This record gives sequence, structure tokens and C-alpha cells, in this order.
Amino acid sequence: MDELEEIKKKKMEKMMREMNKPDEPAIELPGKPIIVTDSTVDAAASQYPVLILDCWAEWCGPCRMIAPIIEQLAQEMKGRVVFGKLDVDKNPQTANKYRISAIPTLMVFKNGKLIDKLVGAYPKPTLVAKIQKYL
Repeated sequence: MDELEEIKKKKMEKMMREMNKPDEPAIELPGKPIIVTDSTVDAAASQYPVLILDCWAEWCGPCRMIAPIIEQLAQEMKGRVVFGKLDVDKNPQTANKYRISAIPTLMVFKNGKLIDKLVGAYPKPTLVAKIQKYL
């Protein structure tokens, strides 16, 4: 092979590598829970590929029990799942729309659609196992 053909071959290989490189995510996936409100819930659900929305209230003991777990999972699962927090007392429209009658309720959105609800305070290993099936 002459020198010119070798250069063309290397350029072609480089171009093929670039074409086959996975796309970078178009949006930044946060490593901590985002605050979601009645006015932002639809946008948040459609913005992130997988959003797990923790519906809670200040007075709820089990909600306070899982709050640190949600914080940990947001860091540990960064880049794969986004966690959100919605205070049902301050955001009654969303609570009514999705018929949240018990808290904590974790609503699982995938590609903008509600696909599951997890009601209750789960221990971390159980919650991780349940979330894995949505990835």
C-alpha cells in the first residue's frame, strides 16, 4: 500500500469510529432529586427517559424514612434514572390527577408516560430491585 492509500484508510477508520460512537445524552441527568410541582410535572416526566417521582408530605413519617434512600439512589443511579420530589400538600392537582391516596407513592414515568406506582416505604434493596426492571 502506498502512503496515500494508508492515509485514506486511517481517515476512513476514524470516520467509522465517530459514526459508531454512542450519542451523548442531550440533557444532563441530575445526581440529586429535583423538585417537581403541579406546573412542572408534565415537563419533567417528558424531559427525562426515566423519572421516579416521590410523592410525599412533611408530616408523613414513612416519607421521611425513605427520603435519605431517595437521595442515595439519585446519586448511585445518576445517568440512568432521575428522581423527583413532589409535596402532595403543596401540589394537590397532581395528587388528584394521578389519584394518589396514600403516601409515600413513587410514580414511575418512562418516556413521559406513567408506567407504575410503588406505594409504601420500601427498604433500599427492595426499591433498587423494583427500579431495575424499568431500566
